[in-house]
Amino acid sequence: MAKKGKKYQEAAKLVDRLKAYSIEEAIELAKKTSTVKFDATVEAAFRLGVDPKKADQQIRGAVVLPNGTGKTQRVLVFAKGEKLKEAEAAGADYVGDAEYINKIQQGWFEFDVIVATPDMMGEVGKLGRVLGPKGLMPNPKTGTVTFDVAKAVNEIKAGKVEYRVDKAGNIHVPIGKVSFEDGKLVENFNTIFETMMKVKPSAAKGTYMKNVVVSSTMGPGVKVDPATVSAK
Repeated sequence: MAKKGKKYQEAAKLVDRLKAYSIEEAIELAKKTSTVKFDATVEAAFRLGVDPKKADQQIRGAVVLPNGTGKTQRVLVFAKGEKLKEAEAAGADYVGDAEYINKIQQGWFEFDVIVATPDMMGEVGKLGRVLGPKGLMPNPKTGTVTFDVAKAVNEIKAGKVEYRVDKAGNIHVPIGKVSFEDGKLVENFNTIFETMMKVKPSAAKGTYMKNVVVSSTMGPGVKVDPATVSAK
C-alpha cells in the first residue's frame, strides 16, 4: 500500500489545494495526476447548497454527454410486443420480460442500465428490493421509464449519465476517461455544469454551487473555480 501512497503523494504535490483552477487547467491536472495503470475515469464532483431531506430540493436526472463517457453501457429493456422489437433495433443488449425478472431474482446482473415501458413497472417493481440499493431501478426522472424505448436506448449508448444528489448535498458524475483529449473532457464538464445550474431548486437558499472538484480514479481532487466555467 505504501507504494500507492507514495505515487499519490507525488501526484498531489502538483496540485495547489488552496487554489481554484480554471476548468481547462483542472482537467489538465486531473489527467497528469492519474497514478493508475489503466485508463482511469475522470469524475466531476459538485457540492451544492441544497437540503436533500426536503422533497423540493432533491436533484435527480440524466444528461447526454457530447463526447460520451468512454464506457459502453449494457442496456436491459423490459417491454412487450412491438416495443421489444423497437428496443432490439435500437441496439439494446437484452430485451424481454418475465424471463429477465426471474434471472435478476436469481442474482443475474450482467447489465448497467434498465429501461422499462410504463406497463411493465408493476412487474419490475417487484425487483425493488434488489434493484433499489444498486441504483438500477428505472425512473421517469432519468428517462428510463418510457414508451419511447428506442430513444432511451440510443441516448444511453451515446453517453447518457445519471446524476443524483446524496444526503450530504453532493453529486458525482463521470465525464470521460484520462485518454480523452482535454477539449472533450472540458466540453463534457461544461454540459454537466450547465445542467447543474439549470436544475437549481427555487427553494435553495444561499450559495448554490459551493465547491466543484475534478479528479481521476484514485487521483487527487483538483478544485475548479466556477466563475471560469463558460456556462452558455
